Amino acid sequence: MHICTYVTGASMEPKRMAVAVYKGTKTLELVEKEKEFVLQLLSKDQFSLIKLLGQTSGRTVDKLARLQKKRLLAEWKTYPVLNTALAYMELSIIQTMDAGDHVLFLCDVKSFRNNLDGEALTLNILRKKKIIRG
Repeated sequence: MHICTYVTGASMEPKRMAVAVYKGTKTLELVEKEKEFVLQLLSKDQFSLIKLLGQTSGRTVDKLARLQKKRLLAEWKTYPVLNTALAYMELSIIQTMDAGDHVLFLCDVKSFRNNLDGEALTLNILRKKKIIRG
């Protein structure tokens, strides 16, 4: 589990997403190895998860164990997911490019699920809450 600051739709037909993953992270290692992953859309009320998911390394902390202890996990298509995420997208990497301090993945959307209604967590909300610099 991690946080992606830069995510955008790239195509409606076929459905594609562009996802940037920060270099030097365990997330990058896993995404490059597996070639498929789940993108989860967080709600504005989930800002408190940013410290664990985005500011803590998976190399030193078992994020899934911490989330499980807080009863925040569910399973979707065999993937562990946040039970209060707004939506899930199963992505398959079709192209990769260097994007500076991130690696950019162009992905096909294999499947998706709308989980809950709500307002999405945005970069602007994180800046206002002084969770990230701006």
